[in-house]
Amino acid sequence: MENKIELLRHYFFKMLLIRKFEEKIDWLFARSLLPGTAHLCIGQEAVAVGAMAAINEDDLIISTHRGHGHLLAKDADPRRLMCEVMGREPGYCKGIGGTQHLCALEISFLGTNGITAGGIPVATGAGLALKLQKKNQIVLCFFGDGATNQGTFHESLNMASIWNVPVVYICENNLYAMSTPQAESMNIENIAQRASSYNIASSIVDGMDLLKVKDSVGQAVNRARKGEGPTLIEAKTYRYCGHSKSDRRKYRSKKEEGEWEKRDPIINFKDILLKAGVNQSEIDDLEEKAKGQIEISFEFARNSPFADSRKIFKTGVD
Repeated sequence: MENKIELLRHYFFKMLLIRKFEEKIDWLFARSLLPGTAHLCIGQEAVAVGAMAAINEDDLIISTHRGHGHLLAKDADPRRLMCEVMGREPGYCKGIGGTQHLCALEISFLGTNGITAGGIPVATGAGLALKLQKKNQIVLCFFGDGATNQGTFHESLNMASIWNVPVVYICENNLYAMSTPQAESMNIENIAQRASSYNIASSIVDGMDLLKVKDSVGQAVNRARKGEGPTLIEAKTYRYCGHSKSDRRKYRSKKEEGEWEKRDPIINFKDILLKAGVNQSEIDDLEEKAKGQIEISFEFARNSPFADSRKIFKTGVD
């Protein structure tokens, strides 16, 4: 990027692109224009963009069922991503993988995963492969708070510690494993505490603050590249939507949701832009540009052929 202001604009636009994409997916699902379900990351955009801002283009990513934001932050083409979600042939997996089983190897994105904690051992193995091949790449592995109660989480961190692999494990702690509050499933306040059991580095970061996420992930990435092993980062964030589209969020209060929405990563980043000298009209233009790109992506997907094995899901969107 040319300068600090241009970089801030870039980060802001990335978060906007993710938000507008997810809002469009929500709109499509409500009209029965999508096959399957949808897991939206509205509210969690700062974790995806902040983390990707701290890595190199060829570093590897392992994601979750809530992975659209990670893909877009990694510079996925929103047209191809929209096609994949809508079951169209130009999608990254030819429309067959869908939202939960999607990979994009051309941008070093190893995949989303529909199994809770399913990506963690894959990331650990990828990290070991990079180490054995003496490559300078690292792996970012995303997962939710519920994944840290799975055996694969503990097994993988134990092996990662023994092998000293270049993996940064990022727990997007949005406080609920589906509808189960963290306090009902574990007797610790901070998931990052679990790193001490395996003698690996850890940190806790405000997942609603993009620049803090970038700094935290950047430090962990630097350690990994220097051969200092894995790190567990706990990014405390919040999903505004339910776990999936069938979730009415009856397990949490409107007051709680309102308090987290006051910390909205996009709204608060506007203040950073304004203080840096970006005027409101420029911010408005970026918002319109993001919205326009998503509409173009939708039209591209809508006019693309269905994946052969998905014709059963044709819903009349044409």
